[in-house]
Amino acid sequence: MQFQIEATSGPARTGKLITPHGEIETPVFMPVGTLATVKGVPQDVLEELGVQILLGNTYHLYLRPGVEQVRKLGGLHGFMSWPRAILTDSGGFQVFSLNELRKVKEEGVTFRSHLDGSAHFFSPESAMEAQIGLGADIIMAFDECTEYPADATRMRESMELTLRWAARSKKHFEEHKHEVPWQQNHVGPDAPVWARKLQLAGAAALRSAGQVWAPAPTQTQALFGIVQGGMDLALRKESAERTVEIGFPGYAIGGLSVGEPRHLTREVVEATIEHLPADKPRYLMGVGTPEEIVEYSNLGIDMMDCVLPTRAARHGLLFTSEGKVSIKQARYASDEGPLDAKCHCRVCTRYSRAYLRHLYASNEVLAQVLNTVHNLTYYLDEMRTVRHSIELGKRASFLSGDSPKPNL
Repeated sequence: MQFQIEATSGPARTGKLITPHGEIETPVFMPVGTLATVKGVPQDVLEELGVQILLGNTYHLYLRPGVEQVRKLGGLHGFMSWPRAILTDSGGFQVFSLNELRKVKEEGVTFRSHLDGSAHFFSPESAMEAQIGLGADIIMAFDECTEYPADATRMRESMELTLRWAARSKKHFEEHKHEVPWQQNHVGPDAPVWARKLQLAGAAALRSAGQVWAPAPTQTQALFGIVQGGMDLALRKESAERTVEIGFPGYAIGGLSVGEPRHLTREVVEATIEHLPADKPRYLMGVGTPEEIVEYSNLGIDMMDCVLPTRAARHGLLFTSEGKVSIKQARYASDEGPLDAKCHCRVCTRYSRAYLRHLYASNEVLAQVLNTVHNLTYYLDEMRTVRHSIELGKRASFLSGDSPKPNL
């Protein structure tokens, strides 16, 4: 993986993150595809929307359909027929979320499946093995997510454990990184069926961008380290410096969006960034209201993900240039206008608010699909606007109310 900074505006920067499955313009918002799917949206539509990288969830994919099944079918790229970049998390946050169903030890975490209650074990080594099998372009070191609130002793112990696990993750990854499913990514008469399908799915789009459809067998994944330390700024500094000493091609800020107030999240992010290398990508995990993705881009964050745009869409909450719209409300039942007159997505240019409200009130699956397409478009347009502002040497601003977005 390569990362090159293209333009700066104060601490904010635009850049290109070059992965085995294509280039990513940063700062970037990554839609969450927990189970190898962005709920309700086909991959060809995601490509049309300009999604450059998706996030998959190791914990959920480990439980169903299973890592070995995905590996046999070409890793996530072959399995879900997605020719562009993918990032997988370590599974640490999901295991943390199980709360009563987990037990943390030095060796790793014992937990029970939320699906059937069966017992499982994640260690830094097994988390690396799972992510190598899934074959994402970017994978994450196994970490422990510190809860909020937590006392000083707990935050210190959790941070130290994450650092030890980071070193173990890197060691196992370096020893096994060439086992990635890309070794089978070839085309020809003896190519597996999934490889030929993936080529057909992605060749034209990638060729038009001057890229190849699949990585060379010699290319490997990039392993990112994760900074923890709770809400203690001194621990965050120490965690960042010691994680950098271990050495990774990119760094994530984890342990946020766990119930802390928003102003504290910003303090932690701002205090952590200054201790991360300027020439490496910075990934803020699990954070992202529309206002926040602009705010953190201005601070110098390069990558963000959040379930908000897709989850909100499924509950009828839509983001527009005039603010949030709850499409379930009866006042939209006869509204002939588009959801957002300033949006050029396939939903706003075709359907009325009345129709979208009808679909939602009728519990039609199409409601979730269209709502999700719009919300993703809103987020992706927001990031295009942010990058454009930085390229012009300006501070990006969150545009809402009567402020139109530029047509980029």
